[in-house]
Amino acid sequence: MSRRVAAFAAAVVLLALATVLVNRVLPGWAYPITGVVTTAGLVGLAYWSGLRAAAIGLERAHLRRAGLFGLLGLGVIALGFGIALAVPALRTFFHDGRVHDLAVGPLLWAMLVRIPFGTVLLEEVAFRGVLPALLGGGDRWRWGPVLGASALFGLWHVLPSLALTSNAAVGAVFGGASLALVSVVAMLAAAVAGVFLLWWRHTGKGVLAPALVHLATNSGGVLVAWWVLSSA
Repeated sequence: MSRRVAAFAAAVVLLALATVLVNRVLPGWAYPITGVVTTAGLVGLAYWSGLRAAAIGLERAHLRRAGLFGLLGLGVIALGFGIALAVPALRTFFHDGRVHDLAVGPLLWAMLVRIPFGTVLLEEVAFRGVLPALLGGGDRWRWGPVLGASALFGLWHVLPSLALTSNAAVGAVFGGASLALVSVVAMLAAAVAGVFLLWWRHTGKGVLAPALVHLATNSGGVLVAWWVLSSA
C-alpha cells in the first residue's frame, strides 16, 4: 500500500511539473514530446506500484471493444459538429481567436500531432487510467477514485483555462466576467467531463474508448473553428 501511495504522489508531482513546463516554459513544439514522456513516466509508476494493464485500461484483450465504443462516441461528436455547422446561429460559438488566420500546416500539426500526443494520450492515460487505479479504482467503478481523478482533471486545466477569453462562445456566455470566474467554471466543467469520460472508459473496457471521444472533441473542434473562421 505504501508503494501505491508513493506512486500516486509521484504521479501528481510529475503532472504538475508537466503542465507548468508546457504552459509556461517550453516552446510549442515540445508539447507532444512532453506528453509522450510524461505518459511513459506515469505508466512506469503504475507498474512499479504493482498495477497491471487491465487496471489502467490498457489491456489488449479489450482493445476491440474499447475501439468500437470510441468510434461510436466519435461519430456522435462528429454529428454534433455537423449540426452546428448547418445552423448559422451556432457557428459563432466556434469563433476562437487561437485559430484565427491559422495556416494549413499549423492546423494539421495541431490536429494530428499536438492534440493526439500532447493532450489526448497524456490526459486519458493519466486521468482515466493511472490516477483512478492508484486511488483504488482500476477496472472497477468506484465513486471515490472516479471523483478524485476527475477533480484532479479539473485542476489540471487551471493554466490552459487562462486562454479561454479568446473564445467567442466563452465571451458570449460570461460577458465581462473576471478571468478567475471563467477559470473556475472551466475547471468544474473539465471535472464533470472527467466523470463522463471515466464512465465511457469503464463501459468500453479501456482508455481507447474515451481517447477517441476526446480526440474527436478537441481535434474536431479545432477543425470546425478553423473552417468557420476561414469561410467567414
